[in-house]
Amino acid sequence: MTLSNSSQRSKSIPKPNQPIPAKFFHWLNIISLLLMITSGLQIYNANAVFGGRNGPFAPAIFTLGGWLAGGRHWHFAAMWLFAINLFWYGIYILITRRWQHRFVHSNDIKALQVSQNQKRRIYAWHRLSYTAIIPVLLLAILSGLGLYKPAQFHWIVDLFCGWQGLRIVHFLIVPTVLLFTRIHTEWGFKIGGIRMIKSIFW
Repeated sequence: MTLSNSSQRSKSIPKPNQPIPAKFFHWLNIISLLLMITSGLQIYNANAVFGGRNGPFAPAIFTLGGWLAGGRHWHFAAMWLFAINLFWYGIYILITRRWQHRFVHSNDIKALQVSQNQKRRIYAWHRLSYTAIIPVLLLAILSGLGLYKPAQFHWIVDLFCGWQGLRIVHFLIVPTVLLFTRIHTEWGFKIGGIRMIKSIFW
């Protein structure tokens, strides 16, 4: 294949493009998650989930807020940004029917079982992970509300078998979301390369 033919072929491949609301959602999601994780580590340092005041601590460089109250202020402010962003995006994907192309369906399960097409299997895994993260994010909000207002939402605390159980579940959501982010990015790259990743933000 000549250089000119290769160039023409690359130009014929459509450039991945995401709608503006999707770009906006991803940017706000990253900002709110970074604020919540760093401020959450500041709160964690005041009384570690595993080991209490004698437990392992997060380095100060990864924390936000300066002290317990400062971390709480940042964390709860970012929580509202995260929750509202997730809510309006949910409305958006329902109105535009975007969920039909993003969430797992029976064809994806079948493809994972019998398909020999590697790219089709990646699509299926991508949709499966995209679907599985939704209850995780909702769990983050639910457990966060229980920690935010334990007296008003005492039933949430009871649902997790007490305050410590609630803290452990809320804490374990962080590595789960980080793992999803890595997988989501990696599979997006396998599907559309660096152009796919760039299209999500620019």
